[in-house]
Amino acid sequence: MARAKARAMIDAGKPDSFDLRMSLFELRMTPLITFPTFVGMERAETLQSFYKRKFAEVPGTFSSGIGHFNLFRLEPFAEGKPTNIPYRRRDFYKIMLVKGQSEVHFADKTIEIKTQALSFSNPQIPYKWEHLDTIREGVYCIFDQQFFLQYGQLTQYEVFQPNGKHIYELTDEQADTVSDIFDRMEKDFNSEYKYKYDIIRNLIFEVLHFGLRLQPPISQEKQLANASQRISALFLELLERQFPIDDQHAAIQIKSASQFASQLNVHVNHLNRSVKENLQKTTTQVIAERIIQEAKILLRHSKWSVSEIAFALGFSEPTHFNNFFKKHTSTSPTAFRNI
Repeated sequence: MARAKARAMIDAGKPDSFDLRMSLFELRMTPLITFPTFVGMERAETLQSFYKRKFAEVPGTFSSGIGHFNLFRLEPFAEGKPTNIPYRRRDFYKIMLVKGQSEVHFADKTIEIKTQALSFSNPQIPYKWEHLDTIREGVYCIFDQQFFLQYGQLTQYEVFQPNGKHIYELTDEQADTVSDIFDRMEKDFNSEYKYKYDIIRNLIFEVLHFGLRLQPPISQEKQLANASQRISALFLELLERQFPIDDQHAAIQIKSASQFASQLNVHVNHLNRSVKENLQKTTTQVIAERIIQEAKILLRHSKWSVSEIAFALGFSEPTHFNNFFKKHTSTSPTAFRNI
C-alpha cells in the first residue's frame, strides 16, 4: 500500500511536500521483510534497560502518555567504575554536553574530543563513548520519539540523520551557551509548572539549532522538485531501513538495484538513472558503500565471526564476503579486524 502510494506520488511530480514525507513515514512503518532471528547479537538498549543498568530500577513515569524525558549530570569520576559506554544502539535520543578529553565511536567513525563537545545520538546509530580523563563533567538529556509526537519530526534534522554530523567540538564561550540552555532545561524540569514539557521541547530545539548553526555554511539544498530526486530519496530510505544489523534487523535481504526497484515499483533503469543523476554514484556503489560501512562496524565492535558477519550482510558464502570486502578496502576482513 505504501509502495503504491509512493509510486503514485512520484508519477504526480509533486515537490518536497507533506505527502512525500508521509510516504517515507509509511515506508518506514510498513514491514519490508521478516528477518530471521540471529542469535548472539546484543539488543538495542531500551529506556527501561538504561535505567536498570544505571539505577537498578525504572521510574514510574513511562505510563504518562506524553513520552519520556529525563536529564542527568555526569557522575564524577570514581576509581573502579567504568569510564566508557558500551558500543551499542539505543532506542532513544540523547543530547550531551561533555567536558574532558574523550573518544567517540559513531558507526564506523572514531572522533577524538580534545576539550569539550556537544553530541547528538539517535536510535539509528550505535555508538560508544570513552572518557579518557580522570576528571570530567557534563550534562545530558534523554527522550523518546513519543515525547515529540505532533511536535515535529526529529529525523528531518541532520544531527539525527545517519549521514549527518553528530559531534561538535566547542569553544569555552559556546560551551557556556549550551550549559546555560541545559541549566534552564533542568530548572523547568524540576518545577511544578503545568506546561513545563512544552518549554523543555523548545529548549531541546534550541540546543539542536545551536548545533546546526555550527556547521559550515552551505547553499540551500534544492527541494525535491522532480521525480528522480524523489526516487533517490525513497531508495536511500529503504536502504537505511536495513541497518544497523541487530536482533531486529538480523540479516539484510535486499542488496541489488533490481530488488530496490521492485520495492519502489519502478524500472531498474529508471532507478539507476535517478540515483546517478542525484548522488553522482551508481546504485550499486551506494549499496556497496553502506554494506562496507556496516561490515567495518561489525568487525570492530562485535564478537561475531567473519562467517556470521558475511551471513548478516547477505552473503551466502564467507569467501564472497571476503572478496567483496577486499575489493572495496584493499584488505581482508580478518586483517581489518586486527588493525
